[in-house]
Amino acid sequence: MGGLGAPELIIIGLVLVLLFGAKKLPDTARALGQSLRLFKKETTKLHEEDDARAAQATAAAQPVVVQPQPLPASTPSVEERLRLLEEENAKLRTSSQARPTDATVSGVQKDQGHA
Repeated sequence: MGGLGAPELIIIGLVLVLLFGAKKLPDTARALGQSLRLFKKETTKLHEEDDARAAQATAAAQPVVVQPQPLPASTPSVEERLRLLEEENAKLRTSSQARPTDATVSGVQKDQGHA
């Protein structure tokens, strides 16, 4: 008792054929197989990631001595960077004042159109 025998399996198969039709059962079985393969691949990947994390945890538990590297001498100081930024800002201001703005150009074009 409690087990599925041949008559029960035949009845279940007939119900499936009636519900889904004979043409859709192979497609459904194929999709189910692909889903199971994808599920298996993802669970395997998760196990590998867990193993990698465990390996990293054991490696992280061991102290590693890191030598601090001095900054290169070519790195400008804060004051030097500020001075360079101010110079660039001044150049941009002079170049923007030298060329006409869009408002004056459009105003000249409107005046020429009325003449």
